[in-house]
Amino acid sequence: MPHRLDWRTLAVACFILGGFTLWSLYFEALPLWLSAPLGTVLLTWYGSLQHETIHGHPTRSRRLNGMIGGLPLSVWVPYAIYRKTHIQHHRQSGRRLTEVGHDPESFYLPAGHLAQVGPLRRFILQANCTLMGRLTVGPAVAIGTFWSAEMRKACVDRRTRRTWVRHAIVTTALLVWLCRVCHIPLSVYLLLVVYPSISLTHLRSFAEHRADDHSPLRTNVVEADPFWALIFLNNNLHVAHHAYPHVPWHELPDLWRGMRDSTVRLGRVFQGYGEVVREYSFRPFITAEHPFARVD
Repeated sequence: MPHRLDWRTLAVACFILGGFTLWSLYFEALPLWLSAPLGTVLLTWYGSLQHETIHGHPTRSRRLNGMIGGLPLSVWVPYAIYRKTHIQHHRQSGRRLTEVGHDPESFYLPAGHLAQVGPLRRFILQANCTLMGRLTVGPAVAIGTFWSAEMRKACVDRRTRRTWVRHAIVTTALLVWLCRVCHIPLSVYLLLVVYPSISLTHLRSFAEHRADDHSPLRTNVVEADPFWALIFLNNNLHVAHHAYPHVPWHELPDLWRGMRDSTVRLGRVFQGYGEVVREYSFRPFITAEHPFARVD
């Protein structure tokens, strides 16, 4: 946990939340070709901020950080559940990354899963292993898989039901503000802002992890240009983040520079997202099913 107020992260939070408020108020005054991408970038940036709040920034107060990062701007996932699953993702110092049953942020399926589904779903799941698939059908796969699992939990777990009820109430209030007060059509917000923001987040996370026999080889780095590094709050320097998960985003570049020479021999280092696009737009980065036996 940080020992003082992180002013840089707080400034980013004020800029994002202030920017989203102005964006929603002036949505009608902007052409759709400008307002939709602007909203997409703001939602993606807010998702990066939510990630920072989970790791203890910008304050020492978990409750205050939750207030900053807990707004359901992306609609589809409750902050409390995102926080819980992301902490699980970091558990055991990354020794179980990508493993089915241990890493809730992995797209890997258990062995034999593809044989149990129909040809259309099999095609979608395999396409989701390529970058173009992850950007186009990936958000739908992620939302559908997540909601299906959560609804099964909600049937038997009272705490999960309470979390979703609170999420529904706050999300309804947000949508009333956006649709009734700011006159943003719901279909425009969901299809042209929320969905593309999930795609942008998937661009960042696409090459972050890949299964390997040795856990240090399962995390990679994309050395992004300054714009994307800011929007992703340096989470693209993923090896440094997993090595020092409680370090704030603005300290990760210096840490990565100190780690880079020794880390190149371990995880893959991509020279920007252009390299990821060139190599994996239509070629799988991972297999749909986890390739190793040690999975639950």
